[in-house]
Amino acid sequence: MAKLSIRDLKLENKRVFIRVDFNVPLTDDGQEITDDTRIVATLPTIEYALRHKAKVILASHLGRPKGKPNPKYSLRPVVDRLRELLDKKEDDYSINVAFAPDCVGEIAEEMAHKLESGQVLLLENLRFHPEEEANDPEFSKALASLAEIYVNDAFGSAHRAHASTEGITHYLKPAAAGLLMENEITYLGKALESPEKPFVAIIGGSKISGKIDVIDNLLDKVDTLVIVGGMAYTFQRALGVSTGKSLVEEDKIDLAKQAIDKAKARGVNLLLPVDNILADSFANDAKTQVWDCSKNFPPDWQGLDIGPKSIAAIQKVVSTARTIVWNGPAGVFEFPRFAVGTNAIAHSVAANKAATSIIGGGDSVSAINQAGVADQITHISTGGGASLEFLEGKKLPGVEALTHK
Repeated sequence: MAKLSIRDLKLENKRVFIRVDFNVPLTDDGQEITDDTRIVATLPTIEYALRHKAKVILASHLGRPKGKPNPKYSLRPVVDRLRELLDKKEDDYSINVAFAPDCVGEIAEEMAHKLESGQVLLLENLRFHPEEEANDPEFSKALASLAEIYVNDAFGSAHRAHASTEGITHYLKPAAAGLLMENEITYLGKALESPEKPFVAIIGGSKISGKIDVIDNLLDKVDTLVIVGGMAYTFQRALGVSTGKSLVEEDKIDLAKQAIDKAKARGVNLLLPVDNILADSFANDAKTQVWDCSKNFPPDWQGLDIGPKSIAAIQKVVSTARTIVWNGPAGVFEFPRFAVGTNAIAHSVAANKAATSIIGGGDSVSAINQAGVADQITHISTGGGASLEFLEGKKLPGVEALTHK
């Protein structure tokens, strides 16, 4: 990795501002955390800093409070969970997690400057201030004044040029990657720059519009590109097959044609579904039939999953791959009857122990967890939008802002 890592820094007795991603789902009343995955994911960085006797200042956003304080989006519930998680660790540091009622201002400054080595301070939601998303220089400067070192461990927010991800680095140096951020850059970067071949990418999800740039970029790098999910029906329409009531983006059919032509020109194996599970309604208890994708679909039916021949074809290419990137489900996996294709992909990716497997954020992560194979995947990305933009080949402001080694 070309960027400075937290491992390259002397942290002892230093106030270290760590931008984390604690944007966790809460109960409707905002009182309890329903999924602490993002907190757990950044523990190695926090613990590393504590072991090296740093004074740790944590900052995050939560939800979309629209630039003003809103108790529903307070990070207060995170403090209790963080204390629990850190207390479970039998280590040689004592943990005191304090909570600042704001992320800037006199109280935050006083609490930050009074921190002792091995103590943690969590700041209140950054987005309670409109200046955070506006990347306001004065707000960036105020955040920077709290600390002596900056560490970004929030890959999920790295595609945003906000005050706490980009602006702060103009006033606080060095700016280093946390261990989670380092992993993300390393695995995704290697997949794009020097993947071990054969390189197979599986791109799914409902719409082609959000992923066309990813598809375009990957066609220059992969040996096989597998298209599944709702977007596959737009590709089938591009091949002249009518798809009944299946989800199709009419205005993207030409883009699908271009991708098909580019794959041919590049010698990339473009693998589209050869059969689908059609349903007579969008429901778990719908009537179904397996349908050959070379034939026009019945007008009142819609595709909700890939069929057995498609699953077998995908399993075959996945089994011989040495690099696998997967982003997006193969069907409406929220309905158990139409999760068969997605689960089969999850199990086949996990079964290939010789490959480096990388799962993009969002639904693919849910699918991997649902299939119970998360521990068999090389790298699961914590950033849905950020990992997509990375795969598109875009520069991420939060990564670019970090100090070069």
